[in-house]
This record gives sequence, C-alpha cells and structure tokens, in this order.
Amino acid sequence: MSSELEQAGDLATAALAAASIEQTSVPASGHPSGAGVCANCGAALSGRFCQDCGQAAHLHRSLLHLVEELLHSVLHFDAKGWRTLPLLAFRPGLLTRRYLEGQRTRYLSPLALFLFTGFLMFFVVSLSIEHLHAPATDPVARAAARQQLRHGVEEARQDLEHAGAELRQAQHTGQGLEQAQAALQEAQQAQRVAETAQHWADLAMASGAATVSESGQAARTEGGSALRLLAAWAEPRVDTGQPRIDALLHHALRNPDLYLYRLENTASKFLFLLIPISLPFLWLMFLGRGIAVYDHAVFSLYSLSFMSLLIVGCALLALPGLGALAVLLFLFVPPVHMFLQLLENYRLGPISALWRTVMLLGVAGTAFLLFLLFILAMSLR
Repeated sequence: MSSELEQAGDLATAALAAASIEQTSVPASGHPSGAGVCANCGAALSGRFCQDCGQAAHLHRSLLHLVEELLHSVLHFDAKGWRTLPLLAFRPGLLTRRYLEGQRTRYLSPLALFLFTGFLMFFVVSLSIEHLHAPATDPVARAAARQQLRHGVEEARQDLEHAGAELRQAQHTGQGLEQAQAALQEAQQAQRVAETAQHWADLAMASGAATVSESGQAARTEGGSALRLLAAWAEPRVDTGQPRIDALLHHALRNPDLYLYRLENTASKFLFLLIPISLPFLWLMFLGRGIAVYDHAVFSLYSLSFMSLLIVGCALLALPGLGALAVLLFLFVPPVHMFLQLLENYRLGPISALWRTVMLLGVAGTAFLLFLLFILAMSLR
C-alpha cells in the first residue's frame, strides 16, 4: 500500500511540476476584489486579471477549487489538451512541427507532457502489477496452491513406494542393486523436500510471510539434510568474481520485492535521462541537415510522452485479461508512430522516413538498454 501512496505522491508532484512549466493562469469567476489592487503584486486592477502579473482578481478559497485548479493548470483540457492529445496520437509529426514553428500557446509543452505522462505510466503500471499479483492472496487461489502441494507430497510417497519395490526386486535377483539403492535415496530425499515445502506453505499462509528469504531462514533454523537441500535450492548462488557485486546481487535475489520496489522508484526519478541518452543518436541520424539539437529534444519528448501513454493503455488492457491485445499494440504501434512523426516533422520522403524508423527503433532499444543498466546499478547501491 505504501508503494501506491508514494506513486500517487510522485504523480501529484509531476502534475504540479508540469503546471509550473506550463505557467497557465487559471480563470476565476466573480468580480475583482474589493480592495481594487492585485493581491499578488499590488498593481491596480481594471478587470478580471492583473495586467502586470496575470493573477485572477477573484481568489477562490475552497478545497474543490484546488482540485479544479490542478487539473486545469496541468493539461488545460478546455483547449490545450484536446488540441494536443489527438495530434500526439495520430499526427505526431504535425504536432512537433507546429510547436517548433512557434505555436507554443496552442499546445501542451513537450516537457510538461513528458513529466506528467511518465509519472502516470509508473503509477498505472504499479497498480496493474499489484492487481495481477492479488490473486495470490485470494482464498480460492491459496486453497488451490495448498492442494497442489498436497498432491506433490502424495506423488513423492508413491515414487518412494515404487523405489522400495524395485530395491526389493533387485535384492531378490541380485541385479541393479546399486542403481535401486540410489533411486530409493533420491525418492526419500524428494519426499522430505515435498513435505517440507508443504509445511513451509502452511506456515506462510497462516502467518502471511511467504518470501524465499524467510523460507531459507526457516531451513537454517530447523536443520536437517532435506531442509538444507531445499534452502540451497531456494537461495540462488551468484559468482561474478567480484565479491562486492556478488553480495549486492545475492541480497537483491533474496529480497526481490524490495529490489523491484527500489528499481521502480529509481526508474521514475531518472526517467528524464532517456532524453540525453537518445539525443546524440538522433543528431547523428540527421547529420549535415542543419537541424538543431533543440528540435530533436522536442521530437524525443513528444515521442516518449506518447510511448508512456501507450504503456498506460496496454497496462489497463491487461487488467481485464486482454494481455494478448496489449502485447500486439505494444509491438506494432511504436514503429508506425515513429514513422509518422519522422515523416511529417522532418519533412522526409517515405523511403527516407522508413530507414530512419528502423534506425530509430535501434536507437530506442539502445537507449533503453543503457537506461536499464544505469537504474539496475543505482538500485543495487
């Protein structure tokens, strides 16, 4: 629950940051204040807004207006939002071109949109993952898991009986005795492992603690050959030749939930690094055409904003069981969107836009890989 609350806080922070970047004035109904001067800068008022600083003359003082002001300031949906989002989805090149040509007031700024959609993406994906993991705590699912473990124990006992019968047969005939003894030992060991796993599962479901690290701790506490065997199986071994790195990786693998939480937070805080990582590649793709790096930055911000919204849509589709459709959209929509944005923004021909789309897909993959390596390293610290 704390993870969702923190994600919601990050989303609100991103919204406020986006609102600050947009620097929009929120219209207010009513008449100028009775004092006749602006409450912000002290200038004389002659209308609904101050001529010097732009603040509304009438100031609301209600909780409802705080929410209204936030939503209005972030995306300005009465004008900017409804102009920007359709173009971002279907005419991304035209949107980028218009913004670069100076139509700044009509559309959401790429940086504000990137901040908001990025944090929205992490917020929705986090909730979706929690929802997909929720069945593990469902009583029906837990009963099914317990029944499966009992079935595994029963199978192990049957295998043990079969191995015992084969050993008696080998002793009677005097052939294959060593193999039968080894099979019996393996069957005995498998039965102890299955019974121990069922015991741990019962304890975990009773106490609510079901992590691998806690299971490994139980094995070390109780002792016994089967428990030590299961602990060795449950706790992964890491050997990179660097003791410090091995210790960090081992700690992350023993506490996967904690590490994924740190990974998610690190990724959301350093998402902006995708821009400087991808800019040199974009510059090289258009080397000699006299295109400013600023133009590539606007292109990247709008493109990444759309990709964030696409991931949000795919995550929402996966919730009702439409995961296959979400995967298809995620695989096929980005290349088409990149092609359209390149074609219209840089005014390229179809062939030129096509080969650059292929290159841009490679650039996106490289940038994502570098970003992933960075956040993995930061999360292990």
